[in-house]
Amino acid sequence: MKNFPKVKLAISAVSLMMSMASVSAADLKIGVKSEPSSLDPQFHVLATNMQVAFAIFEPLVMMNEKLSAKPGLAESWRTVSDTVWEFSLRKDAKFSDGSALTADDVVFTFERVSKVPNSPTAFTLFTRQIVKVEAVDAHTVRIATKQSYPLLITDIANIPIMSKAAASGPAPEGKTTVELNRGEGLVGTGPFKFISWQKGADLVLERNPFYWGKAPEWDKVTYRPMTNAAARAAALLSGDIDVMEDPPTTDLEQFKSNPKLSVSQAPASRIVYIALDQHGEPSPGIKGTGDQNPLKDKRVREALSLSIDRSAIVDRVMGGVAVAAGDLVTPTMFGAVPARANAPAADAAKAKKLLAEAGYPNGFEITLGTPNGRYVNDVRVAQTIAAMWTRVGVKTEVAAAASPVFFKNRDTFQYSAYLAAWGNSTGEVATTLLAQVATRDPATGSGTGNGGRYSNKAVDQLLAQASQALDDKARSELLQKADDIVLADFGILPIHFEVPVWALRTGMTYAARADQYTLPQGVTSTK
Repeated sequence: MKNFPKVKLAISAVSLMMSMASVSAADLKIGVKSEPSSLDPQFHVLATNMQVAFAIFEPLVMMNEKLSAKPGLAESWRTVSDTVWEFSLRKDAKFSDGSALTADDVVFTFERVSKVPNSPTAFTLFTRQIVKVEAVDAHTVRIATKQSYPLLITDIANIPIMSKAAASGPAPEGKTTVELNRGEGLVGTGPFKFISWQKGADLVLERNPFYWGKAPEWDKVTYRPMTNAAARAAALLSGDIDVMEDPPTTDLEQFKSNPKLSVSQAPASRIVYIALDQHGEPSPGIKGTGDQNPLKDKRVREALSLSIDRSAIVDRVMGGVAVAAGDLVTPTMFGAVPARANAPAADAAKAKKLLAEAGYPNGFEITLGTPNGRYVNDVRVAQTIAAMWTRVGVKTEVAAAASPVFFKNRDTFQYSAYLAAWGNSTGEVATTLLAQVATRDPATGSGTGNGGRYSNKAVDQLLAQASQALDDKARSELLQKADDIVLADFGILPIHFEVPVWALRTGMTYAARADQYTLPQGVTSTK
C-alpha cells in the first residue's frame, strides 16, 4: 500500500506527458469546399484533385504561387534539339516508402497518362505534344515532342510523378483508379504521404519521413469537405478547423478585422464561364424551339451574353471578391487580348432584338446547370444569370447538383448550358483555349473540357501554329487571334474571375496561390 501513491503519481505523469504530446502534435485541419473526385493523380484535371496530388506527389517542374516555373524533381533541364528536352533528376529524392526516384518512374508515369480510362478531363491535355519519354540513365530523362514546343515546361508541371514499383499492375494503366482511391499504390515523393480517405468525409495525410526538401511543419493533415461556406466559417471560428477555403463573401471584412483570424488572398485567375451546347439537335433542356437548337445561332449566343450584367454579379453576388471578365484569362496573362480587358456592358434591348432577328421573338425555355458548392456562390451566380436571361425572354430554370453529379452530367452532355470554372495554372491563354474551346478530341488531348462542343477550324489552326512558335511575340499574336475569334463568336461566355481567399486561425499564414490550390505545405505558423 505504501507504493500506491507512487504508482498513481507515475500514471498521472504518463497521462500528463501523453496529453502534452497530443496538444503539441502539429496537426492541421483544412476545411475544403469540395472533396476530390479521385485520388488517382492522372484521372481528372480538377483543382480539388490536383491540390491533394501535389501534397503527395511532385512533378518534374513545379509552379510557385505566382505561376512561375521552378525545379521540382528535375533539378535542371536543357534542350538537346528543337524537339528534345533533357531533364536531370534529383539524386536525393525518395518516395514515401523509402525507395529512390529513378528515370524509370518518370517514364512509367508519362506512359500511363493515355491509358487511364473514363477520365472526365484527361491529362492528355498536357502530354498531347509528347511522342517519347526515355531514360538515358538512372537520373536522366529525355522527352521528345512532335515539333518545337515551347510550352512543354508548363505542361509537365501538371504531371505528378508516380512510383513504378508501387503503381504497376495487371491493368494497362497499372494500378487502376479504383485501386488508387483505396490508397493502393498511392506512393509519391511529396511532403506528405497518404493515410486514409473515406469518401464524403476526411482525407488524412502524414508527413513523409523521406521527403528530400524542407520538412513541412505538420505531422498530420486532414482535408475535411464542407460544401457550405457558412459551415466552414463556423468550424473555423470554433476551432474545429485551422484553415478554410473561400470564406463567405458577405463576412470577409469581418474576418479581416477579427483578431482571432487572418486572411490570405491571391490575384484573380480562375475564370467562371457559361458553356453553351453548339452541337446537339435537339439540345437537352431547351423547349419551345421545335426541336431546333437555338444556341447554334451566334445571334442567340450574343443575346445571352448581352443580357448578363457582370458588374452587378461581382458587386451584389460576389461581394466585390471577383473581377468582371471580358476575356478567358486575366489581362496580365500571356496571350490575353488587351481590348477585352474590360467586361462588356449589359444591353437587354439589343439582346431582345437579336433574339427576334434569330427567329425567337418570344424567346424559349432553357435549363442552366450548375454545381452546388464547387465554386464561390455558384448557385447564386447561376440564379442571377437565370433571372437576367428570363428578363430578355429566355425563360431559364436552374438545375443545381452536387459536384460529382454535375460533372457526370456535364461529361455526358446533359446540359444545354452550364456554369463552370477553369483555373489556369500555366499563366498563358493557350492552356485555357486548348481545354475549353479547341475542337473536342480526347484521343489527342484537345478540348478535354469543351462541354459545349464549340468547334472552329480557324481557332484550331491558330492554336496549332502557336504551339510551334518559339518566338514569344509571334506566339502571343497567334494566341490573341484565336482568343479573339472565340470571344467574337460567343463560343463561350466569360463571366468573372474568382479572387482566391483563405481564412486561417491567427498565428498562421498561407502562401496564397493564383491557381487556387490549397497545399498544406504552404501553411505555416507565424510564431
